[in-house]
Amino acid sequence: MNDLKTIAITALVCICTLATAVAANADDSQHERLGEFKDFVQSHCLDCHSTGDAAGDLDLEAFDFSADQFSREDLQTDRWEKILRRIDTRQMPPPTSDRPAESEYEQVSSTLRSILDQRSKEFPRPGRVGAIRRLTRLEYQYSVRDLLGIAVDAADYLPKDESSHGFDNITVEELSPTHLNRYLSAAQSISRAAVGGRGNGPVGVTIRQPADRSQETHVSGLPFGTRGGVLIQHHFHQTGDYAIELKLTRDRDEKVEGLERKHHIDVLVDRNRVHRFTVQPLKGQEGWSGNDYTHADSHLNTRIHVEAGARSIGVTFPKTFSSLTEEKRQPFDANFNRHRHPRRTPAIYQVSIVGPLDSDGAGNAHDPGKTASRDRIFGRHYDPATATRADAKSMLQRLARRAYRRPVSDTDIDLLMEFFDQGNREAGFEAGIELAVTAILVNPNFLFRIEQRIADDADSRLADVDDYELASRLSYFLWSSLPDERLLDLAEQGLLQRDDTLQAEVQRMLSDERSRALVDNFATQWLYLRNLDSITPDLRLFPDFDDNLRQAFAQETKLLFQDVLRNNRSVLDLIGTDQTYLNERLATHYGIAGVAGSEFRPVKVSPASHRGGILRHGSILMVTSYATRTSPTIRGNWVLENVFGTPAPPPPPNVPNLKENTAIQVASVRERLAAHRANPACAACHDLMDPVGFALENFDAVGRWREFEDTLAIDSSGYLPDGTELESVDQLEAGVLARPEIFAHTVTEKLITYALGRAVQADDGPTIRRIVDAAADDHYTLSSLITGIVLSDPFRKWRPYE
Repeated sequence: MNDLKTIAITALVCICTLATAVAANADDSQHERLGEFKDFVQSHCLDCHSTGDAAGDLDLEAFDFSADQFSREDLQTDRWEKILRRIDTRQMPPPTSDRPAESEYEQVSSTLRSILDQRSKEFPRPGRVGAIRRLTRLEYQYSVRDLLGIAVDAADYLPKDESSHGFDNITVEELSPTHLNRYLSAAQSISRAAVGGRGNGPVGVTIRQPADRSQETHVSGLPFGTRGGVLIQHHFHQTGDYAIELKLTRDRDEKVEGLERKHHIDVLVDRNRVHRFTVQPLKGQEGWSGNDYTHADSHLNTRIHVEAGARSIGVTFPKTFSSLTEEKRQPFDANFNRHRHPRRTPAIYQVSIVGPLDSDGAGNAHDPGKTASRDRIFGRHYDPATATRADAKSMLQRLARRAYRRPVSDTDIDLLMEFFDQGNREAGFEAGIELAVTAILVNPNFLFRIEQRIADDADSRLADVDDYELASRLSYFLWSSLPDERLLDLAEQGLLQRDDTLQAEVQRMLSDERSRALVDNFATQWLYLRNLDSITPDLRLFPDFDDNLRQAFAQETKLLFQDVLRNNRSVLDLIGTDQTYLNERLATHYGIAGVAGSEFRPVKVSPASHRGGILRHGSILMVTSYATRTSPTIRGNWVLENVFGTPAPPPPPNVPNLKENTAIQVASVRERLAAHRANPACAACHDLMDPVGFALENFDAVGRWREFEDTLAIDSSGYLPDGTELESVDQLEAGVLARPEIFAHTVTEKLITYALGRAVQADDGPTIRRIVDAAADDHYTLSSLITGIVLSDPFRKWRPYE
């Protein structure tokens, strides 16, 4: 026995000695690696980043490169991560300086990565996510849709959310009085529509068309053989008669264009014609004064009978023939104003729907019909003649569990039943349910995503997010909406925290139609597509532009992103692809033949078309231009921020504007920017942005390919942040694809910002690198990046003592 004890003690001493030796060797190794990094900095960085006049306020001469500082938990790693990012993108040292060899870059990058990654394991920091966060306007809209089965446009009820760090789900930790009032009025209107309640009488909605929308061709979604008009998705909360009134588009002189002959206007419900109007030419009619179009459309009103529920309302013109106007120049594709783009035929400006009505024009007898929203609320086997208070309680329990995204307590239900009892006493069972649904929609547990900060072990460095809260994080990330029953069931069973469960749920949710939210919410913000509606190019310079083209720009980019998402393609296909999505209007604008019709479809494009990835899309090119011209500066900064993940610093104050061309002297944008960079205050930023933006100069301000600007040949030469010389957009794309991990890193940063509703922090750097490295084996597919985020500590955990 004593021998065994002696052997055990001896073995333990050996193990401890070995562990000490390993630790000592690790420390020596880290000291050695930091020494290599210090040598790199002294050789290549101190010329610009030294005490006294440090570029970018980054003084590397005063940095502590000892291993001891990395063992401090309070070390701020933001500067170290910034240095690593600049080295990874080869942005520093700048191309005009002596540059290290590629092997030296790789060595120092590997050194700093390993040190920072090891530190993140010793001192994990998942970052702070707001414990109480209000739903954004779009999240509210989608949550109502999935809770009540009714589609609403939240923009009709709620104010716009302010953006920060590129997304609108970050500045949502407060509730203003304006939001509170809007939420209350929205809840009342939505619950009434969903239940099919009486309310205080008929309700109305008015839909207007953009003034610059052409209506000479077929509108997607309307029957073939029609032209122009509008397609409206509208929820009719009761079955009955509805008044519909139309207004024709007028020019700025109040003239209705195109009334030289008779026209018909069809009103369609779910593609079935329910009424036809006739608009007669005014010229020659009795009482017509020549330019008085006051009563040209005063007769365009009628009543139609509509069954309750979600209906598709179409208002359009039967297409008769297309007259060819004989002109000396090619006619414009835009037709919306007689002073520059004359309409050849009348167009619909406004559609108003009011109801339901009875024969006297007042609200008709209550007939809610059978709708998807009523099935969602009452259940399919609901019988109003036999419904009891117990039935109401069961209905509200089911709705509240889904709305609050967690199990409901007796207190939750008792409060809702008080509202039900009040409404039931005043107007019956369904009125009670309507009032209780209103209470659900204004309840903080619905309007806010509330996360309880309670840790099982207060001394723990990390704590798991509650299962139900994890379900909400996942659903609002991928769907911008409520968790479905499957997610709630998994949370209830305690299975959602498992890696294999989360991976399976991500794939299931991405294949669901609701993942379209990543297109309409994430991609539109990341790629600036939401800015398109606020941009109108100068029509004297770009007379062929109209709202049809604006919407086509957005659709092309959305469909490419959706294809990458749904078909498990690499995010690199957003940059380099020989396929894009076109309809006839957009193909004509790009000069691509063989595409006919209003519907978008995938089109394989040739190199001669200069089309493909997002850097060639009209949407991106227009939102990074001015109304009158391109902007290599804005385009270059867009690429730096959204492709390389290294945006230029904000401009200093009092920077003079770029001088525009005068009638006396014509200069290219390149020449004017060169003069602008002569100012040292401007050069620091423009030397980063302009050389990248010049590679896109062959595309004008509305995305058309060109060889000349104001008779001057286009010079698209430039260089990447790593010094690689560029001659065209082809080489810009090749430069991005040559180092795919850079773009994948940027996409991951944007996705994490959106998923967590907070800015990316320095402590997220190691997590992002692990996600990107793991996705490399899957060719950087979008789904692999999303899965990596969902499995990461910042998404699943929080720090108890932060």
